[in-house]
Order: sequence, then C-alpha cells, then structure tokens
Amino acid sequence: MSFLSELFPPKHSPWTADAMPDQSNKVFIVTGGNSGIGRETCKHLLLKNGKVYMAARSRERAETAISELATENGGRRAVFLPLDLADLASVKVGAAQFLQGESQLHVLFNSGGVMAAPMNQLTKDGYDLQFGTNVLGHFYLTSLLLPTLIATSKATGVKSRIITTAAALYRTHPRIDYDTLRDGPTRNRLDPQKLYGQSKFGNIIISNEYARRYSENIVAISLHPGVFHSELQRHMKPGPVMLWLMGFITVPLWMGAINQMYAGTMPEAEKYSGKYLIPWVREGNGTKELRDVGTAQQLWDWLEQEVKHV
Repeated sequence: MSFLSELFPPKHSPWTADAMPDQSNKVFIVTGGNSGIGRETCKHLLLKNGKVYMAARSRERAETAISELATENGGRRAVFLPLDLADLASVKVGAAQFLQGESQLHVLFNSGGVMAAPMNQLTKDGYDLQFGTNVLGHFYLTSLLLPTLIATSKATGVKSRIITTAAALYRTHPRIDYDTLRDGPTRNRLDPQKLYGQSKFGNIIISNEYARRYSENIVAISLHPGVFHSELQRHMKPGPVMLWLMGFITVPLWMGAINQMYAGTMPEAEKYSGKYLIPWVREGNGTKELRDVGTAQQLWDWLEQEVKHV
C-alpha cells in the first residue's frame, strides 16, 4: 500500500470495536492509557471484560480517566500502573509493581508516546525525549515483561501479543542516527518532526524484531493509527498548508484506536505478526528500510546496552 493510501484510508473501517471478542480472563497493559487512543483502547477492553492496567505518568490524570471510563461502561474500572516512559528507573519500578500482582500478561499495548517535543526536552536519563520515550522506554518495559508474556503463551497455548503504535511519519527519517539520540550538535541539526519520525521508525523495526526473535510465543504488530486530534499533537505548530491537508485526512479519535484494538484482540490478526498495519486493518508495504534486519539488530543491540545497568 502506498503512502497516499496510508494518509487517505477508506472512509469506513471493515472492523469496529463492536466485533471484538469477549476478553474475560485476559490481562492487558496499555501505555498512555489515560488519554487519546490509549484511553479509547482501555474503554473497549473493559467493555469486553478484560482486566486492564492503565500505565501512565500522572496518578491524578489516570484516576480521572479511570473514573470517567467506569461511568461510561457500567462500573468496570482499569487499574492504574504508575510508569513514566521517560524515566527508566520508573519503568523498572512500574514493571515490578505489575509483576507483584499478576502472573500472566496476554497483550502489551505500547501505545503511549510524545510527538514533536521541543528540542530542549530530554528524558530523565538524558536521551532525546521522543526517542527515549517512544523507543527506549517501551523497549525496556517490554524486556522486563517479556518473560511473563512468553510464560502466558506457554500456559494458555495462545501467543501473547506486543502491539506497537507507530506512525506513517516514520518516512520523514527512516533511519537511526545514533549521535542524535542524546543531546549534541548533530541532534540539533534535526527538527522535532524528523526526530519523531526517527522514533517511529525505531518502533516499527523493533516490533519486527520481536516477531522474528520470539515467533513461537509472541505476535508482534506495529501500526499507523491514522491522523486524529489528541493531546499527542500539543507541541505541533502546523502551517496553513498542513492545516488544510489535515482537514481532509483527520478521523475521529475512536477510529484512531481501530488498528491497535484489532491487532491486539482478533484471532485472525496473528497473520500480521512482523507486519505494519495501516488504516483500516490493512497490511502496509512500508519502505525498504523497514525490512532491513541488520538495521533492526543494530538498534536492538544498542537498546540492550542502554538498559543493561538500570
């Protein structure tokens, strides 16, 4: 599927959350679950009787979202999991808290993230905020939870899932420039949009690598959710041409959650492991860089080194 097909998807999706199967006895983590498509995903997982951990940085905002969702869906409540993806120590504590209370995890939605953050913003550990949050933070969280995901698959006979929300904007920088991942003159030559694109490229190739390395027990799917308005775009300052274009391609927030909900819950979505989904529930070809195993392995090795001593 072409880039234009990603930006201008069909008007109607062939799948909606109404078709989601019952999720009783399944445990989910949704990062960024207190807002945007993460919140929408939590809502429908709860409606289908899943046990949902809402991973978020702010307790106040998460508790507000949990209460609002309980009002919307007959009293079903998510569980707040305190976790800041921009702070690796916080990720470690959050994962440990989850594992103290749960022995199984069926689906991890790596849904949270930041977009077009100001150049002066770094993670607590000194990484570019977008790459540190979107890629490194999620990689560390997934690494800590991977043994439980695999054990759950072995216990149930059903592959566990890692669902990663990427973006078509990976095309703005489809490579990893390692000297931009921390602050410095090379990073400062890129703009926030390209740093965002680089992080989304990283999300996709690492998702592909999960699928390649753990195919016996894990389904790993990355996806472009579509273009929608949410808090994610709070740092964006689109010009008049972009504003005009967004008027044609923006979809309602609930549609932005379709691809990840489908990927995380539908039995037939297993065939998309190692693939990149575009709206709506279609396999996207992506660019050739996404299929370079050597690039993915190099990034994997770098990420492992960065989290080795947390």
